[in-house]
Parts: sequence; C-alpha cells; structure tokens
Amino acid sequence: MGEHKWSETDVPDQRGRVAVVTGGNTGLGFATARGLAQRGAEVVLAVRNVEKGKQAADRITAGARGAVVAVQELDLSSLASVRTAASELSARHPRIDLLINNAGVMYTPRQKTVDGFELQFGTNHLGHFALTGLLLDRLLAVPGSRVVTVSSVGHRIRAKIHFDDLQWERSYDRAGAYGQSKLANLMFTYELNRRFTAAKAGTASLAAHPGLSNTELARNSPLLIRMVTPIVAPLIAQSAARGALPSLRAATDPTAVGGQYYGPSGPGELMGSPKVVGSSAQSRDEDLQRHLWSVSEELTGVRFPL
Repeated sequence: MGEHKWSETDVPDQRGRVAVVTGGNTGLGFATARGLAQRGAEVVLAVRNVEKGKQAADRITAGARGAVVAVQELDLSSLASVRTAASELSARHPRIDLLINNAGVMYTPRQKTVDGFELQFGTNHLGHFALTGLLLDRLLAVPGSRVVTVSSVGHRIRAKIHFDDLQWERSYDRAGAYGQSKLANLMFTYELNRRFTAAKAGTASLAAHPGLSNTELARNSPLLIRMVTPIVAPLIAQSAARGALPSLRAATDPTAVGGQYYGPSGPGELMGSPKVVGSSAQSRDEDLQRHLWSVSEELTGVRFPL
C-alpha cells in the first residue's frame, strides 16, 4: 500500500465555517476559496479589485450550488485599507474559522507601499501581519480556528531578514526582497503558533507553499522569464488547483497541527500531493522570529491580543 495521496476530495465538510482568503480572485487564492466553498464554507474573497472579486465569486457560485461567497475590498499594501477591511469583516462576522493569508506580489521592480515599505515586504508580510492581528479576536472566538500563511520555496533563495535595511533603501534586489518577504511569512507563522500555545488558545498557525504552480504571480519577473514562462510552465508546473492543495490541507486536515508547513511531496517540492515539509534553519531561529515580530508591531502599529 502506497501512502495516501491527499487531494481536494479529502477536504472535510466545511458547513458552518467562515473562511477569509486574501487574493481569492485569482490563481492559488481562487482555487483555495473554491475548494472551501465547494465543501460548504462561507467564503470571503478579500481582494484589491472588487470588480474582479465579484467575477471570481460568480465563477465559484456557478460551479458550487448553494455556495455563499462574499467580496471584501482589501489592499494589503495600505495599512489604512487593512484596518478598514478588518473592521468591516469584524462587524459582519462575529467568528472567523479560517484566515488564509494567500495574496502576494513577486519580483516586483523597486516600489514602495503608501506607508513607505518596500512593496514585497510590505504586502506579503506586513499587510498580512496587521490583518491577522486585527482579526485575531474573531479567530480566538472559535475553538479549532486556523491561520494559514502562504510562503514559498523562495524562502531559501537569497533570503535573509535585512534588519539593517528592511526596506532595501541602500540597494535593491527583487529576488532577495521576495525571499525576505517569504522567509518573514514563515517566521511569523512559527512565532504566532508559539504565542497561541503559550496563551492556551484553541487557534493554530500553519504555513503552506504551492511548489511551482502555473499562476499569474510571475507577471513582474524579468522579461526573459516572462517570455519563456508560457512555453515552459505547462511542462514543469502544476495547475493552480494542485498548487492550492497544501493550503487546503493546512486549513482543513483534522490531523494537521499548529506550526506545520505543508508543500508538494515531489522532487524539490515543486509538484505533487501535499505533505508536511521542512523549512530553512534561518526560518526556525526563535531569536530572529521574536526580533521580526517586535519590528513588525512597531512598523504596523498592530499589537496582538495574546
């Protein structure tokens, strides 16, 4: 008997649960949201472009009878938008079962958020850090609730937390900045879970990564990569639906526990059914995690009620 290959059919019944998915209108986020909605969860697509969000919601409800899908405007690159979204979500949902921190930008040219943060660090890490902290009381109200933050194999590539120059003001390397943001996602996951455990909270923090998935995320890559992606991606990358399986498993598998990191089981974790995978030694350094946490609190002005 080979090992059971976990797939979308293994997602348990999600009826009665509320799931918020950032970036739920496209790619991995859309596939994750659709997978949850098909199993009966009430899903909120937290997206920058409300019109695209509504189109995505319509596509999900068309394929899943009776699915309840709402759209929430959220621009993770603006702390004001994060605060507005969090208060609107809190007003509508006294309890949130799942928060999937999925949205992200990759390999962008040098840009700043409205708050002056480097775009990839500001969007991928700080925006999600703030959103999670502001929604936390809604998650803590639900025993068994989960926060799933999407990282990347990029957390190992040219990646370190540049505490002396977090916003890359001295020089900019788009791959290094992406690696820093994805490493930060993992360090946040582990530190948050340790805080949940210390507080004896019934909420768990997990991470996932999609391996190599055929999504729109590479749209900011250098020209050569953009040119070869349409030719090469179908040959070596898995679909967004397959790439979403680690997130779905981290969010719904009854045997999953806080602090776990799910990714594809194939060679190099590029594709395959989802399983628990390892992460870099750097990502597990507790001193660095704590340092990043306090810096993130300072930069966002968000304190976690733990």
